[in-house]
Amino acid sequence: MEESQTSPIPCWMRKARLALVAIASAALGMQESSAQNLKIGIIGLDTSHAEQFTMRLNDPAHPNHVPGGRIVAAYASYSKDLEESASRVEGFTATVRDKYGVAILDSIEAVCAEVDAIMLLSLDGRPHIDQIKPILAAGKRVFVDKPVAASLKEAIEIYKMADQVNVPIFSASSLRWYPGVVEVAAAAATPPDAVLSYGPAPILPFHPDLFFYGIHATEALFTVMGEGCQSVTRTSTPTSSVVVGVWRDGRSGTLHAMHQLPQGSTDYKVIRFDGDLVTAQKSQGDYTPMLREIIQFFQTSTPPVSAQQTLEIYGFMEAAEESKRRNGIPIKLRDIMQKAGAPEKWLPAQEAPKVPAKGD
Repeated sequence: MEESQTSPIPCWMRKARLALVAIASAALGMQESSAQNLKIGIIGLDTSHAEQFTMRLNDPAHPNHVPGGRIVAAYASYSKDLEESASRVEGFTATVRDKYGVAILDSIEAVCAEVDAIMLLSLDGRPHIDQIKPILAAGKRVFVDKPVAASLKEAIEIYKMADQVNVPIFSASSLRWYPGVVEVAAAAATPPDAVLSYGPAPILPFHPDLFFYGIHATEALFTVMGEGCQSVTRTSTPTSSVVVGVWRDGRSGTLHAMHQLPQGSTDYKVIRFDGDLVTAQKSQGDYTPMLREIIQFFQTSTPPVSAQQTLEIYGFMEAAEESKRRNGIPIKLRDIMQKAGAPEKWLPAQEAPKVPAKGD
């Protein structure tokens, strides 16, 4: 509403408003200054993410530059018994050091002492549970790259440790923020009747066989379906797996994981079904939108994806592994997550009670 020119604003009110504007401007300036000065550390230089993330954060001339922070230090951990890790660490270490000015330090503790926040990027999920302990001890906000761990039990333990010391943490696949996935998720105001998500799922030794690359298509599935998966059934062949989840309200979500597609394949797609309306993903994406979310998380300490959301996704993949071991029988998510140590607050809701039909 416009103020009447015949009713001038009292002097005290004008001064109060000016003071509030000055305070807000100063706070915004401090926030922007702090954001621009965020110092970020990397643990694990055995993945292309170390190079790709550093390039977007440290190079202002890059077309997909993400402002708000800079990689300043890293610890070049890798797994000697994992060829995908050991064969690449030297090259990525040289790139982030020589091209982007990142200091390579000799321990996780040394990196934590130099930074405001941490990206735990080690390719191998097995060391994550030990690597995160000094990070949590230092009280550093942490993004944990996929896979969170090499088992659902260890993934839950990582989140429990962070929860106990009140250190902000989150993990996600970059597909959650691909423009094409976001468009499909927003295609209707109501939840979809069903969703099909497919993508590459090459198997990484020492991990459940969907954890490494299957996480991407799985997270796209959950981005569109939302939370509430109750049970999982899997059918597998050497070349692919079909995993069907049944949600609490009777909706279904299907993952088609293609095991022979190579690492780095961009053959992802998610399709939603709403009655007679079918909405298919039309575009892909890159790491840039997720990096913006990571920087905002480091600035605010508010994770864009909750522990419950992430652990339900890992519960889905672990239940699929269990269904495969047990010849395709349905596996309840609550059962497998409880067995792995998840507290009630992170479990999927109980199955909806069945309403008896009239005359029963």
